[in-house]
Amino acid sequence: MGAATLIELLKRHLKAHGITYAKVAERLGLSEASVKRMFSRHDFTLQRLEDVCRVADLDFAALVRALSDEQASTTHLTVEQEQEIISDPKLFLVALCAVGNWTLEQIIAAYDLSRVECIGCLAHLDKLRIIDLMPENRIRPLIGRTLSWLPDGPFQRYFRSRVQAEYLGSSFDRPDELFLFLNGMLSTKSTAELIVRIRKLAAEFAEMHRDDLRLAIGQRHGTSVLLATRPWEPKLFRALRRAQPAELPQQPGAATPKNPRK
Repeated sequence: MGAATLIELLKRHLKAHGITYAKVAERLGLSEASVKRMFSRHDFTLQRLEDVCRVADLDFAALVRALSDEQASTTHLTVEQEQEIISDPKLFLVALCAVGNWTLEQIIAAYDLSRVECIGCLAHLDKLRIIDLMPENRIRPLIGRTLSWLPDGPFQRYFRSRVQAEYLGSSFDRPDELFLFLNGMLSTKSTAELIVRIRKLAAEFAEMHRDDLRLAIGQRHGTSVLLATRPWEPKLFRALRRAQPAELPQQPGAATPKNPRK
């Protein structure tokens, strides 16, 4: 299972950096079909893995560390953990920095926190098992970059009441901004596939974050991506719906459309 996950991490890295199987094949002197087979069958020798890492400009040791982090990471917190973190703005700030792989020195250089305050917050997060506070105040995150918030839990309620309007209150017209709102009619099968693809995108975002850790902090900037989907129709449209929809001719095998959830 570990080897398969390692190869999936490598695939995500290649995709995130626009490195195609054809390019890997060219650099390794192999056919594209051979490279595709290696990835689909997870048929790699250690040497071949290292070769592909070099093509991707990726340190093999960093890939192994990413595997270790992913396998050890928690993907959900308890209600108590979420509530404890948001109860103190400084603890919340340090938590976000810590799981974002900031060092103690980077946190206190960027924010108006004393060293003692910051270490106190880190110790609190260690007690909550959000991080491991290691010797010399090194930080090892214990939660994954694709952490899922509890439905209607403390994090989600805090976001709705305190952050959502601020985050969306932008014209999204800068080169490093994007806003898309899509609407369509999807089947249950297509909706399930969409959710799988969104989760993959979240994993690729986490991979980009890990990969950019090798850059100086001044070369990176805080970036947030909001991903959401649900069956939905605005209230003003629902108000215009017929109590009994008119019968329509159906295409062979087509199902009657259902009203979206409120």
